[in-house]
Amino acid sequence: MKPQLKDYFTGARFAIAPMMDWTDRHCRFFHRQLTRHALLYTEMVVADAVIHGPRERLLGYDEVEHPIAVQLGGSDPQKLADAARVCIDFGYDEINLNVGCPSDRVQSGTFGACLMRQPELVGRCISAMKSVVGGQVPVTVKCRIGVDEQDPGPALDALAHSVWEEGCDALWVHARKAWLEGLSPKENRDIPPLDYDRVRRLKAENRSYFIGLNGGLKDLNHALRAVSQSEYSLDGCMLGRAAYQDPAILRDVDQQFYAAKKDPASFDAVIEAMAEYTDRHVIQGGRANHVTRHLVGLFNGLPGARRWRQTLSVEAVKPDAGGEVVRRAFEAITLTGDLVDPVSDLPLNVLADH
Repeated sequence: MKPQLKDYFTGARFAIAPMMDWTDRHCRFFHRQLTRHALLYTEMVVADAVIHGPRERLLGYDEVEHPIAVQLGGSDPQKLADAARVCIDFGYDEINLNVGCPSDRVQSGTFGACLMRQPELVGRCISAMKSVVGGQVPVTVKCRIGVDEQDPGPALDALAHSVWEEGCDALWVHARKAWLEGLSPKENRDIPPLDYDRVRRLKAENRSYFIGLNGGLKDLNHALRAVSQSEYSLDGCMLGRAAYQDPAILRDVDQQFYAAKKDPASFDAVIEAMAEYTDRHVIQGGRANHVTRHLVGLFNGLPGARRWRQTLSVEAVKPDAGGEVVRRAFEAITLTGDLVDPVSDLPLNVLADH
């Protein structure tokens, strides 16, 4: 069920970051089986593609994915407004503008992290999107603290104030600079140092605005500490690679961030849901591995995880593979017992003795 706008940003918030080539509709369906409440994001979709491209393929999703945000890429206010109108018609719960991606493809299109240098333009983009959204859903921004030689003090302030003046509803900040010259997109996720304090200072000086934290958060406990470590707590946290590579941690999101009373999703229920979903995808002309590639890390650290990964990797790519591959792979998992090393599959206490 879609959330009401008035309730959208109340209470603790947890989001799974938009990640190119990762957070497609199959990944999001899977993550929704693990957490009922986390905000899910699409991969970044370029405004021109939304306007002129195959919309159902680019923007389609399963209704179970709500709440779901679409992330747009672009720097032309009118095109972003047109794309936002399309996304509203598709029923998305939030429109987010990418001001953080450092890839060469993004730079060549004059959007993503390079827009940190043009805060006034970003403000105009937000204004244009807000004008067509009309308060139906939040319009938000995901940014860095700066790029290249920028001082992250004034750079982040300028970007934040520009978008807030135009009615931006939330700012998600990846607490690293992006180095557009000299570092690859992969290196930009690790090499520039994290600066959570810079994001906390922004919150301390702008207490009435929603500010969420992204970047380097390793697990749920780390995320909770990071957003509540100062006098002025941040409003939300966003996990990317940690949530994707170890998705089982998402089973505890609803209890830790939303005070949910229900027990975490059972692995049996998750597996059956994903097996049935895989079958539906295959019937519609897809391949099993389109889905199963997102499941590989689900049982990291549990006995049988290596066999689980092997079964999915080998069997799901076969032309006739379907949901039975997921069920068969699950038979290798032992849900109780000692944690194991993800490479050797040997119990960690045995490795410690050596």
